[in-house]
Amino acid sequence: MDLLALADFNLVARHGGFGRAARAAGRPKATLSRRVAELEAGLDLRLFERGARVLKLTEEGRALYERTGALLTELDETAAAIASGADKPRGRLRISAPLLFSQTAMGKLAAGFALAYPDVRLEVTTEDRAVDMVEEGYDLVIRVNPDPDESLVGRIFLRDRLVVVANPALTRPADGSAVPAVVRGAGDQTAVWHVRQAGAGSGIAVDTVLRLSSLTMVRDAVRMGVGAARLPISLVSGDLAAGTLVHWGDADGPEIALWTLYPSRRLLSTRVSAFLDYLKAAFPMGTPDELAAYIG
Repeated sequence: MDLLALADFNLVARHGGFGRAARAAGRPKATLSRRVAELEAGLDLRLFERGARVLKLTEEGRALYERTGALLTELDETAAAIASGADKPRGRLRISAPLLFSQTAMGKLAAGFALAYPDVRLEVTTEDRAVDMVEEGYDLVIRVNPDPDESLVGRIFLRDRLVVVANPALTRPADGSAVPAVVRGAGDQTAVWHVRQAGAGSGIAVDTVLRLSSLTMVRDAVRMGVGAARLPISLVSGDLAAGTLVHWGDADGPEIALWTLYPSRRLLSTRVSAFLDYLKAAFPMGTPDELAAYIG
């Protein structure tokens, strides 16, 4: 198999078209088209479905792209490492991270990593949805309590927990009547929050008065006294210590776990390994207190 033709095929597949690939690489579009056609002829396979305006990978083309893209990247990295005389992380590293972690910690993490590894071009996007790592070209994703995925491997690097908090001026009713609540998103329809305090469980009836799209907005609204909320302890520990918010109990429910994930079939690049090590150094124990201190 012609490795140069295979590299051109991966370039076109990654950019989603001959024109975009040609502009990105500074190569003639006709050359890329010819090289891909030669690869298809050599394999006796159609790798792209060519429409008037759309270029799509065939099933065989997608399989070839997924299985060879990482190998070609590894070859490029190996050649670059040998040329520089050291196995030093370099090249582009694309990461997808959830909204709250991005808002509170990712800017500081990204800046520190960029200073530590100046030859890596780090790109971070904020996505709460489950991105397709191969299709969208991500090297690493950070997710909260992700669903099992046989195509991905990873590990937990941080843990957190939900607590119910309120402004000190808002009193928890002793008679069990509903308290005003601030929640994230439209999907939370819970009428009773189950909490634990001093080893005992109880329920808090709630009446949702405000829905917001991010947990930082929820925290800010709770600070203003609009209502109570369930929030990660790392996000409000400073307020609890300062007395600007009070703790009504730990919320029942699953533990919050932040995972780093990457495709199992991809050889782990030096860039990804370096970022995983950087996360481990930032959060060696992976506790909520470490995240709270890092956020500051």
